[in-house]
Amino acid sequence: MRTIFTADPDNIKAILATQFADYGKGERFNREWHEFLGDSIFTTDGTKWHGSRQLIRPQFIKDRLSDIAVFERHIGVLLKHLGGNGETVDIMDLFFRYTLDAATDFLLGRSVESLDNPSAEFAEAFAHVQHVQGLIAKIGPMNWVLPRKEFRQNLRKMNQFIEPFIDQALSLSPEELEKRTKNEEGYTFLHALASYTRDRAVLRDQLAAVLLAGRDTTACTLSWLFYELSNHPRVVQKLREEILAVVGNDAMPTYEHLKSMKYLQHTINEVLRLYPVVPFNIRFALRDTTLPRGGGPDGNSPIGVLKDTPIGYSTLVMQRRADIYPPVSESFPPVLSFAPERWDSWTPKTWTYIPFNGGPRICIGQQFALTEMAYTVVRLLQRFERVENRTNGRHPGLKSDIVLQPARETFVAFYAAPLAEK
Repeated sequence: MRTIFTADPDNIKAILATQFADYGKGERFNREWHEFLGDSIFTTDGTKWHGSRQLIRPQFIKDRLSDIAVFERHIGVLLKHLGGNGETVDIMDLFFRYTLDAATDFLLGRSVESLDNPSAEFAEAFAHVQHVQGLIAKIGPMNWVLPRKEFRQNLRKMNQFIEPFIDQALSLSPEELEKRTKNEEGYTFLHALASYTRDRAVLRDQLAAVLLAGRDTTACTLSWLFYELSNHPRVVQKLREEILAVVGNDAMPTYEHLKSMKYLQHTINEVLRLYPVVPFNIRFALRDTTLPRGGGPDGNSPIGVLKDTPIGYSTLVMQRRADIYPPVSESFPPVLSFAPERWDSWTPKTWTYIPFNGGPRICIGQQFALTEMAYTVVRLLQRFERVENRTNGRHPGLKSDIVLQPARETFVAFYAAPLAEK
């Protein structure tokens, strides 16, 4: 079967937006991901997808004080594991556990507490399922050769952890669910979903999908961010200057604080430019259609695309293409360099920077993820004045099971600021 690969902004815009009805996840994608994510927002098209989006979107459209309270509960545990006297830590491992704890707290109302218990059964099961699911997706039509016994055992462990929470939510009356959903203090994502649907399969599938996105998006981006900070002490200094000026050295940042810190926002943008969370994605042609570029002798003419053709597109490749950026200058460093300052006077052209995808399927948890990232950076840099690289000058390399993460352990060391020392 012919497969098309593209990193062209015009083609990606067509796939995700202007020809949205022509491209979708398709039956094969749903089949490959169904055991893990069922008929969730990530695996469906058409009316099923639209129903999922309508169900989930209301939970992410406003800033909730309870979200920040969730982050703060787990920041304290994370700080304990980071030390502060130059101890070497694997920052990627800690961020994956931190975001899993925060995500399960937000979704279910109870954390798996994997920071303090790295061998927590749910955490290990979830990690195994993700890894095997990544292999299933990569191998494609030949994935039947993969043994599934351990994969399914770990899926059962995942479900056994989640199901009691679903039982508890469904035992509540509609009036009690509505009361809890409106109360910031008692709010959980599951209670909000259960107030809209009593379908156990729908609740399970959407929880698994949002857990996958909510954990990995933030963990990977924070891992790359602190890896880059460990190589760029001047960026750490500028971030700390902004954070201390706006928030102070110990106060909890508010939503308004996070949105007002331009250098912090530019730093996160720069990490997402170099390391987009989902580096490679796929859609299938749902009918005979076209793409605007790739045909003709110069590649600038439209091309025909037959129904069921897989289209792979890469935000990682696109966002690193030098030809879509301004020429290198004093104000615009080389494309592959980490330089938050480039965002001071530059705005990406439309569809050349889409770390959260675009069009009707744009990530609905984008603001939640960005808030968690920013909040975490602020709390860590209030405490620590220096981040030191402990990878012997070696780039950890790129790896993608599902999301883009460092291929090797990301060793760094943190040094507490004098006023933050206990």
